[in-house]
Amino acid sequence: MTPKYNITSNEKNVLISLERLGKASPGELAGKAGMKVETAMQAAFLLEEKGLAEVDETVTENYELTDEGRKYASEGLPERMVIEGISGPTPMQDLKQMFSPEVAGIATGWLRRKGWANIEDGVVVPTGKAVTGKDEQALAKFNGQARTPGELEADAGTIADLLKRKLAVRKEDKHRSVSITAQGLELVASGIVIEEEVAQISSEMLKSGQWKDLKFRPYNIHTKPKPVYGAKSHPYQRLIDQMRRIFLDMGFTEIKGEVVQSSFWNFDSLFQPQDHPAREMQDTFHLSSTSELPGEYKDNVCAMHEYGGDTDSTGWGGTWSEEIACRNVLRTHTTALTIRYLADNPEPPVKAFSIDRAYRRETIDPTHTPEFEQLEGVVMDKDMSFANLLGCLKEFYHRMGFEDVRFRPGYFPYTEPSVEPEVYVDGLGWVELGGAGVFRKEVTYPLGIKYPVLAWGLGVSRLAMLKLGLKDLRLLYQSDIDWLRRSEICQL
Repeated sequence: MTPKYNITSNEKNVLISLERLGKASPGELAGKAGMKVETAMQAAFLLEEKGLAEVDETVTENYELTDEGRKYASEGLPERMVIEGISGPTPMQDLKQMFSPEVAGIATGWLRRKGWANIEDGVVVPTGKAVTGKDEQALAKFNGQARTPGELEADAGTIADLLKRKLAVRKEDKHRSVSITAQGLELVASGIVIEEEVAQISSEMLKSGQWKDLKFRPYNIHTKPKPVYGAKSHPYQRLIDQMRRIFLDMGFTEIKGEVVQSSFWNFDSLFQPQDHPAREMQDTFHLSSTSELPGEYKDNVCAMHEYGGDTDSTGWGGTWSEEIACRNVLRTHTTALTIRYLADNPEPPVKAFSIDRAYRRETIDPTHTPEFEQLEGVVMDKDMSFANLLGCLKEFYHRMGFEDVRFRPGYFPYTEPSVEPEVYVDGLGWVELGGAGVFRKEVTYPLGIKYPVLAWGLGVSRLAMLKLGLKDLRLLYQSDIDWLRRSEICQL
């Protein structure tokens, strides 16, 4: 009994044509079936999936001469022209006058490589051996036509030289043939009726009842559809937007600021000593420009650095330099923005954050780049405590999808007490994601801030690597269209 096949009218037409032709090229098959070549081959491939036809493909490799190759096949290779154009040792300068500088330059290397001449103190000295090479023999065999490796009678090394010298190019000719299988012949012998098929039902067919008498084209519901990649934002940008939304929902104000900051706001206002290693060239991008110091704060900051100002702090001692504080840098952290915002808004309550780029002289590797995003935040109000800081950060990480959050004691020059928040990731364990703490009075007092300030700086890119399952930070910034297409918009 002949198996039942679900085939379209186009497939039936092709199958009947194959039964008559036996084996045919795409053009022959299309002509016999009265179809376009593309339509006939689409039907042939569907028949092949069902075992009713076979599509054979052979690839023929051949080589063609380039314009330069045809020129040298006619006139001779540069090294041949040069060796036959000189009668003895010839200075390179004379060669460039006898031939073009381009020909002389090309010929020199190949003369040495083929052993036809030596170069001694800028003089080309023929060796007396200039037999016809395999490359010259191959060039002669082209005779203006495409040739296969067998027709050229050339070894792989000779062909590689012709390709390297751009005298020839490699091309592939694909030839297809379609034939009917035994199952196909059996199906044709059992009788095939070609009927008009409808691909899509219309409202008129439904109203008139015509659909009952029509034959519809069959569909394979198991065939996987072609993937459709909808428009979406970059995965890294989506995470940044998610972080921004979390803090906005928690009642924070987003702030922005300049990339170029004075050392005063980037370092001095944060009570970082002027001889601190972080200010050195290996960590900071220093600029040749300078900025004016804020008159209402510079004296207080100077006093705090030198002897602790009006507090019980002893400061750093020494002499604080206005010249150093004036120097501009590319901000090494976004704390320069939040401390400046606090100075401009000293009255509570203040809840502000920024997600922006910072710059440091880092060697690029899988976990470091000279540019990186940082999530900075501050809360200033009466009776703020260290416990409020931990609660705020824990809430943020929970909303980012991390269930287990803990805090490890840490040290930072401008906060006390200080902690490093960590989240637990399956397969990695506890991962540190930034730093946080309560601003020291040496930071707040000179700026007229009288209430506790909770502050944090979190690594955005490291958090993104965990959420996106990346092991190389650089992938966040590469234009890999395949990765962008496959990235999931929602991760459950």
